[in-house]
Amino acid sequence: MKPCEINSACPCGRLHQKKALAYGACCGRWLDTDTPAPDAESLMRSRYSAFALERAPYLLMTWHASHRPASIEFDPGVRWLGLEVRSHTVQDATHAQVEFVARQKPLSGPAVRLHERSRFVLENGHWLYVDGDAL
Repeated sequence: MKPCEINSACPCGRLHQKKALAYGACCGRWLDTDTPAPDAESLMRSRYSAFALERAPYLLMTWHASHRPASIEFDPGVRWLGLEVRSHTVQDATHAQVEFVARQKPLSGPAVRLHERSRFVLENGHWLYVDGDAL
């Protein structure tokens, strides 16, 4: 697990008044506490940060049981390069979608771009990642 300083820029890249939010004021609120993310976009951003920081327990906890893998293995040496949220669509009180592009650089080879429309569901006051379609 990689550490993240509470005052350093959040890996998800969320901005407030054109400035990067600090990890502690952004995804750290969800990753380092028992507080659930308030909406699907915040959950998606925190999951991106969890991948960047190699926080497998958080990823598993926020994955819907119907699609949750038994475990998560992180590829050694991967650097996460950035996240762009393209849209956050609330379908109803318990369903939402987030379209995003995440970029990463494996230890060897060219950078990789993941463009996905993810589905989320709200259960018992917690947003959960269900699945997604690669775009």
